[in-house]
Amino acid sequence: MDGKATAQTDRQHWLGLLARAPAGRLDALCRAAQVPRAGTWLRRAEIGTVMLRGRAGGTGAPFNLGEITVTRAAVELPGGTVGHGHVQGRDKAAAEWAALVDALMQTDAAGRLRPAILDPIAAELAATAADRAARAAATRVEFFTLVRGED
Repeated sequence: MDGKATAQTDRQHWLGLLARAPAGRLDALCRAAQVPRAGTWLRRAEIGTVMLRGRAGGTGAPFNLGEITVTRAAVELPGGTVGHGHVQGRDKAAAEWAALVDALMQTDAAGRLRPAILDPIAAELAATAADRAARAAATRVEFFTLVRGED
């Protein structure tokens, strides 16, 4: 994989983490890491809806599943780097923090921000997923058959 494709994959990963960060957690981490609120807002946080599409079995014909509320923002840093933030729901602060972190992750600040913001979010999301999987596994029923002696 070339450098550009790797950078794109990395950015997709951190944008996904920022979008899925628990409510209020991104704000707390950004304040603790002293993320600067510098830059020109290309798009202040705005709330809208997007249509979710699904596929039966993951491969069938697409259908409209429903709408969800999302908030988006875009910022340009003084060096010209542009960051975008999208979060589910109506949390304007989270969308703005996500845009700022996205922009800063494309600069030299990435080395400082990854362990301070992205790694804790990734760990918390993984712990939540593991907890959910463990609770689901506790309800699992295992079926077995007894050999009746007939062939």
